[in-house]
Amino acid sequence: MPVIILIVVLAIAAVCAAAFFAVRAYKHRKLAEQLDKRDDDQVHYAFVINPSKPQAEQRKQHIQEFCEAKHLTQVEYIGTQLDKDGRACALEALEHGADVVVAVGGDGTVRTVASALSGTGHALGIIPIGTGNLFARNMGIPVDDIDAALTVATSHGSRLVDVGRLTLLDDEAADHGHAFLIIAGIGFDAVMIDDTDPELKKNISWLAYFVSGVKNLFAPKYKGDVTITSADGSTHTTHGLTFRTFMAGNCGQIPVFSLMPDAVYDDGILDYEIIDTSGGLIGWANLFGDVLHQTITGKAQQSPLSTNSTVDQIQGVSAEIKLEKPVLAQVDGDMLPETQHIRFSVERKSLCVRVPEAPEANTSNVNQ
Repeated sequence: MPVIILIVVLAIAAVCAAAFFAVRAYKHRKLAEQLDKRDDDQVHYAFVINPSKPQAEQRKQHIQEFCEAKHLTQVEYIGTQLDKDGRACALEALEHGADVVVAVGGDGTVRTVASALSGTGHALGIIPIGTGNLFARNMGIPVDDIDAALTVATSHGSRLVDVGRLTLLDDEAADHGHAFLIIAGIGFDAVMIDDTDPELKKNISWLAYFVSGVKNLFAPKYKGDVTITSADGSTHTTHGLTFRTFMAGNCGQIPVFSLMPDAVYDDGILDYEIIDTSGGLIGWANLFGDVLHQTITGKAQQSPLSTNSTVDQIQGVSAEIKLEKPVLAQVDGDMLPETQHIRFSVERKSLCVRVPEAPEANTSNVNQ
């Protein structure tokens, strides 16, 4: 009997593996067919490269060879530095006359470049070489085929997407809201990201966040007043709200799980998720069940078995939070200073992104 069970398990595993590779091969074929139909765009490109990423120099060499083969002659490369992030590099590129700015890096590089391009009409290209590459995945941009990603970035075909902003209202020196394309938040999620071991992240990728999360399961909760403005202009305020984390999402899909199933990147609305747990490990186990339930069902709702967790999901165009004590904040995995007073807002369809599949209406502009 044990031998029979083992054979059945191995057979199921083999079928699942075959199905996985078959689906991946089909997607690669479909992508290749789509890219063959695209027209090259002979305009001024600026590649903003994060040199700290593994193989950044090799990627730059690959990009140079690709551009030469495509006869792209107006090409420049700008590297980020400790005192010069992607936003500053993108602004420099626009001053140089770039039509398309291509972010070569992870989600941090992509979001800072997007921060400068939002509202300008200039297109953003993405060559993902980061750990998670979550925005690229949500956009359907290949994360394991640099030539395909380069083809997408240097040919006609784009989509207009929303850009979220997290503004630190208690920071008098702030001159702009911090852009996010995926998820921004305060509380547990920011603490988890801040405490993640960089070396562990290099070795096991995004799974390192879970290790940090376990270490901070019993961190203190947070309390504050929350005001959310709906799409119709109405506001709703909750005083003394207690929570473990408060997140605003533009895209809700992360590797394996769906944090915000209703989040749509071009609807002009942010999805707010307020999470709390009680009862120690029981509450966290229930929360995991909630996330798994909505991942499977594709619906923003809790598991009917939950008893010690709450996941409130609300949509709106902005949210303002005043906290009792300073908390850490994060935007797309990048840490911000501690804050007690913040505002989430959204810029609807303000960013033009070159993607594999684009609506017909977005394919005619030369800068797209």
